[in-house]
Amino acid sequence: MSAHEFIDNEVKTNDVVLFMKGTPQFPQCGFSGQVVQILDYLGVDYKGVNVLADMEIREGIKQYSNWPTIPQLYIKGEFVGGCDIVREMFQAGELQKQFEDQGIAVRGAA
Repeated sequence: MSAHEFIDNEVKTNDVVLFMKGTPQFPQCGFSGQVVQILDYLGVDYKGVNVLADMEIREGIKQYSNWPTIPQLYIKGEFVGGCDIVREMFQAGELQKQFEDQGIAVRGAA
């Protein structure tokens, strides 16, 4: 399986997937850590993919999304954005709404 096929499979088979540096339990960069904190705060089930474990995936995810930075968050196969976008959406309540609109439970949702 190529890196592109692996990425495509992860994005399409997980409702929420975060391509990040490190793991959800041990983020290895501040930006990845911020997105993990937001997702954990919302109580969303997600899969973390450590791009540091495989250089092909680390480069491949940038090509897959046409986005130059990591972390990258996907919801139901759709690229949401990196740390700044996720943080801004969270602060505005848009991230919570997007999860709810996609049928993904968030903590504290009505």
